[in-house]
Amino acid sequence: MKKFLLAVFLISNVISSQEIINDTLQTTRQDLDEVIVKGIRAKFSSPISFTNVDKQDLKSKNLGQDLPILLNFLPSVVTTSDAGAGIGYTGIRIRGVSPQSTNITINGIPFNDPESMGTFWVNLPDFSSSIESLQVQRGVGTSTNGSGAFGASINILTDIVSDQPYAELSSSFGSYNTLKNTIKFSTGKINDFFELSGRLSKIDSDGYVDRAYSDLKSYFIQGAYTNGSTLIKAISFGGHEKTYQAWDGLSMDQVLENRRQNPLTYENEIDNYKQDHFQLHWNEKINNYWSFNLGLNYTDGRGYFEQYKEDDDINTYGGIVKSDIDSNGNETGTTDLIRRRWLDNDFYVLNSSINYIKDKIDLTLSSSYSSYVGDHYGEVIWARSLSNTGEIRDRYYEGLGEKKDLSFFAKLLYSINKKTELYTDIQLRGVKYNTSGITSDLINMVLDKSYNFFNPKIGLSYKLNSSSLIYASYARANREPNRTDFESNSEIKPERLNDIEIGWRFRNENILLNLNSYFMLYDEQLVLTGEIDDVGNPKRTNSGSSSRIGLEIENSIKLSELFSVQTNITLSSNKNKNIFSMVDGALYNYGKTNISFSPSFIGSNSINYKYSENLNFTFLSKYVGKQYMSNTDQPNSILDSYFVNDLSISYLLQPNKIFESISINLLINNLLNKEYISNGYYYTYDDTWSIPGQITTLDGAGYYPQATRNFLAGFIFKF
Repeated sequence: MKKFLLAVFLISNVISSQEIINDTLQTTRQDLDEVIVKGIRAKFSSPISFTNVDKQDLKSKNLGQDLPILLNFLPSVVTTSDAGAGIGYTGIRIRGVSPQSTNITINGIPFNDPESMGTFWVNLPDFSSSIESLQVQRGVGTSTNGSGAFGASINILTDIVSDQPYAELSSSFGSYNTLKNTIKFSTGKINDFFELSGRLSKIDSDGYVDRAYSDLKSYFIQGAYTNGSTLIKAISFGGHEKTYQAWDGLSMDQVLENRRQNPLTYENEIDNYKQDHFQLHWNEKINNYWSFNLGLNYTDGRGYFEQYKEDDDINTYGGIVKSDIDSNGNETGTTDLIRRRWLDNDFYVLNSSINYIKDKIDLTLSSSYSSYVGDHYGEVIWARSLSNTGEIRDRYYEGLGEKKDLSFFAKLLYSINKKTELYTDIQLRGVKYNTSGITSDLINMVLDKSYNFFNPKIGLSYKLNSSSLIYASYARANREPNRTDFESNSEIKPERLNDIEIGWRFRNENILLNLNSYFMLYDEQLVLTGEIDDVGNPKRTNSGSSSRIGLEIENSIKLSELFSVQTNITLSSNKNKNIFSMVDGALYNYGKTNISFSPSFIGSNSINYKYSENLNFTFLSKYVGKQYMSNTDQPNSILDSYFVNDLSISYLLQPNKIFESISINLLINNLLNKEYISNGYYYTYDDTWSIPGQITTLDGAGYYPQATRNFLAGFIFKF
C-alpha cells in the first residue's frame, strides 16, 4: 500500500503543483493594506522563486498547529516539532537553510530575534488566524528588513480592514488532549472611516511526547482609520507560552524502548515566556503614481526557562551555592538545585518606504532602523545548600547584548518592452553588535563587532506569450553571526551567499507549472554542526566553501470540476567542499561532504476531490529523503527518509438563521500510522580515560520522534 501511494505521488509530479500563485500586487492600483508589504514582495514577473499563501489556504488547516506545520506542503520545506504533534516548539527549514538564516517579517517589521536570529513561533500561538496572506521566497529573494534573507524569507501581512462587521467563534479538539478556542471579530467600517478588529486564542495540548505539554494564550487587536488615500493602523499582538521541555530528545535506545517517553521528571521543567508587539502603520497614496508607508514597532519580550540540576558543579554558580557533603564528611563539589535562565529584551523598529509606478517604471525606496537590548541573567530559586553569602534568586550570571541595524534598499522594475522586464535591487546594511558581562558558563563575553554589507541583485524576465515567461537572476547576501555562534567562537566569520536562479513559469485557467533551478554558492556558510547547547540552541560553524544546487518543480492541474492535483518536488545537491574536524586528537579533513540537515529529495502532493459545492476531501503526502545531522557524513548522524500521508475533510454549512456560515474541518495526520523522526542532533566527545595517553573520539545522537496517527477536528461559526 505504501509503495503504491509513493508511486502515485511521484507520477502526479509530471502533471501537478503546490500553490496557484495569486499575483495580487502586479496591478498599478495598489490596495492600501498591501502597500505595507509591497516593497519586499515578489510578483509573477519577478525573477525569484516564491509561493503565495492566502487566508483561505490557512483557514481549513488551522486547527491549533503552529504556522511552520501549516506550511509543510510548500516547495523545499521540512518542518520539525519538539513535542511531536506540531504544537509548541516547531521549526521550518527551506532548501535545508536553518531557521536562523530565514528572514521573517510581519507587516514589514522583522520578527527574527536580533541576537539569536531565530524565530520562535510558540511566542505567537494561533497567529495564523490573523494572517491575511504571506509569501515564501526561496533563495536570497528581494531585499527585506532586518537580518538579511540567507536562503529563504517569509513575509506576512496581517488582517486587512474589513468593510463589513463579523464575528467568528472557532473551536477545535483532537489527539493528546489538544483543544483550541478562538474568538474573532470586526466592527466593519464605522462611519466609513474606522474599524476595530481583534482575536483571542487559547491552545492546550499534552503533546505526543510524554508531559511535553503546551499552555498557550495569544491576542491580536487592530484599530484602523481609512479616508480615501489614507490608511492608518495601530496593531497590538502577542502571546504567553508555557511549554514543558522536550528539546533534550531521546537516544536511539530510548526511542526503541518507548518513543513517547520523556526522561525529565521535574514537574516545572518549563519555558515560560511572554512577548508583546506594538505596531503603527501609516500608508498614503499621494496620487496615481506615488505612495508611501511608515511603520513603527516596539516588541517587549520577557521570560525564563526553569531547570532542575542534579549533582551540578557548584563552580558554575559564582559562590551562591555550597557543596554537598558525602558519607565520609568530604565535600563533593556538587549540589542539587533549581535554576532559571532569563531573557528580558526590548526591540524598536522604524521602517519607511516610498513607491513610484508609472508607465514602464516601478521604483521602491526603503529604509529600516532597529535597536535591540537584551538582558540575559540566571538565578538560583532553590538549592540543597546555599553559601553564607548566597540568597535565593541571587543572579549567578548577567550579560547584556545590544544590536543596532540600519539598512537602505532601492528596487527598480523596468519594462524594457512589452515582453522584457529588468529587475534591479541594491541594499546597503550596517550592523553594530556589542555584548558585556558573562555567559551562563561564567565566561566573559565582551564583543564590539561592526559589519557593513553590500547586497546587489539583478534579474531579467522575458514573456514568451500571455501564459508563460522565463527568468534569470543573480543576488548576493551577507549575514552576521548570532550570539550563540560567538559564544562558541569569538572569531567566527560572517557568511556570504551568491545566488543564481533560472526558471520558467506557465499558467492558464487549468494548469500552473513552475520550474526553478538554483545555484547557491557560499563562502563561510554558517552550517548547523548538529550539536545543541544546554538550553537547546543549535550550534553553527563556518564551513568554508559550500554550495546548494537544485531544481524545484511545482505544478497544479485542474483535471475536472471535481478533481485537482497539486504537487512539488525539490532535487538538490548540498555539499561542503572541505570539512575539518578533530578526530582522535588530530585534525582530519573529511573532504567533500553533505551539508547537515539538507535532504537531496523533498516532495509533497495534494489530491483534491470536490464532492459537492460544500464538501471537500484532500489527500496529502509528504516525502523527505535521507539527511545527515552532521557535516562529516557519519553513519550515526543519519536521519532516515520518511513518507507521511494526511487526510483533510472540510464541510461548509450556510444556514439561513443565526449563522452566516458553519465550517467543519477534520484533519487526520499520519494516516498510515508511520513511526518516523524528522529532526535530531549529533555530537562528538573525546575519551581520554579508557586508554591512558590516548584520545578516542566517540559520538552520540538525539532524536525527536513525531506523532503516529492522530486527528484534529474543528468548527468555525461565523455571524
